[in-house]
Amino acid sequence: MKKKILLPTDFSGNANNAINYAVELFKGESCEFYILHSNYLPGYSKDKLLSPEPTKNQIDEVKAIAEEKMGKLKVEDRFNEDNTKHTFHFLNEFGSFIEVLKNTVEKEDIKLIIMGTRGETDNKNEILGSNAVNTMEKVRNCPVLAIPGNIRFKGLNEIVFPTSFKTHYKENELDTLKQISQLTSAPIRILYVQKDNELSKEQIDNKALLNEILAAVNFTHHKLYNVSLQDGVRCFAQSRESEMIAFINKKHKFFGSIFSNPLVKELGHNANVPVLALHDLRN
Repeated sequence: MKKKILLPTDFSGNANNAINYAVELFKGESCEFYILHSNYLPGYSKDKLLSPEPTKNQIDEVKAIAEEKMGKLKVEDRFNEDNTKHTFHFLNEFGSFIEVLKNTVEKEDIKLIIMGTRGETDNKNEILGSNAVNTMEKVRNCPVLAIPGNIRFKGLNEIVFPTSFKTHYKENELDTLKQISQLTSAPIRILYVQKDNELSKEQIDNKALLNEILAAVNFTHHKLYNVSLQDGVRCFAQSRESEMIAFINKKHKFFGSIFSNPLVKELGHNANVPVLALHDLRN
């Protein structure tokens, strides 16, 4: 069965780079890629009572522009190469970005979203663009891999996986992490930023469970002491020149701490690595 991967695009350089990264990462795998553009009218929102309903002419105009851009994209050579393992679908949908994304993930049974970290404006002051952050926060039933615009896929040296060992891990939550590790032969570096002197019984049990789930891939354990989680992840990844960071996105807790603005800016300015957000499926 082909793996179904969603590639959102706003036709920007960063979006195109993320598409190229995805195609190269899964070059040898059977995949169906869904290249999705959500077209919407600036200022319109279904949630705002005073927001005027768009007219049919306005919607048609927005759709026509999107169809023209998508038409130019789909005839590019990279989507017409003789890789029999890859199939491409091109979708234009009217609606808000997150709403369209959620609907497509559900409808097409998408297993992974890969997207750029900045949008059409390529605003360098927004390290992880609002769409990437919103997707990581709000699309809870699918992993999200965010690719910085300056990163070209050339393989991975290792994947940093920070964890507190307070999560009861599930195999299906970690499937994408394991698959990327196996595809690239990149070892997983499990990073624990220690706050307490000893692990609790729960943490010890969870660590053993994680070891069991990751048994088929290459992994090592690492500890840091007397440092904040944000600084620990940043310094560890930078010092080793790690080429991906993955984490389990525990709603309202882990995401809030790891992706607080200071760390996002530091990662964006210094580490410049792809970030894989997995999800705690109990949320």
